[in-house]
Amino acid sequence: MFDEERALDAAMRTFWEKGYESTSTQDLCEATGLGRSSIYNTFKSKHDLFERALARYIDTMTTAQLAILEDPGRSGADRVRALLATIVDNETEYRSGGRSLGCLTVNTTVELAGRDARAAGMLERDTSRRLAALRAVIEQGRRDGSITSTRDAGALARFINATIGGMRVSSQGGADRATLEAIAEVVMDALTH
Repeated sequence: MFDEERALDAAMRTFWEKGYESTSTQDLCEATGLGRSSIYNTFKSKHDLFERALARYIDTMTTAQLAILEDPGRSGADRVRALLATIVDNETEYRSGGRSLGCLTVNTTVELAGRDARAAGMLERDTSRRLAALRAVIEQGRRDGSITSTRDAGALARFINATIGGMRVSSQGGADRATLEAIAEVVMDALTH
């Protein structure tokens, strides 16, 4: 019996590993176990399948990140620290051929955002959600005293978001856990000193 969720997960992993342009229809057939006609009957096109896989990735990853940032049992600084620890863990866990897969949203931003308006729109909405959550946690950290930086909360949110993207790219380039943890500590220093 056809399991669309499993097929989407397999396609997501393939796009994540290879990128949109480098993923062939044959790659998708092998990953999902579906024939060409089944892929096109179910998903209409490679691009439609990609958009659905990207939406699944965004929903899964952003939901997990927001759960960390919205945890009422932690101070604002501890929420950011936990998020950064999760990023480090993910970057050292999701590997292919010895290298990090990075982040599908970061990879898509680099590969497609400048020329694919639909993908760019998906990425912009996701970034807005994450920036709003980061800004809120910074403001919470100021209220609870765990974040002492006087910089604008929106600017700090963009800094954290950009640093996370940079950590993911650094990991793809070979940065190890210790390097990523050192970057995370600089973020925490920026928030608390």
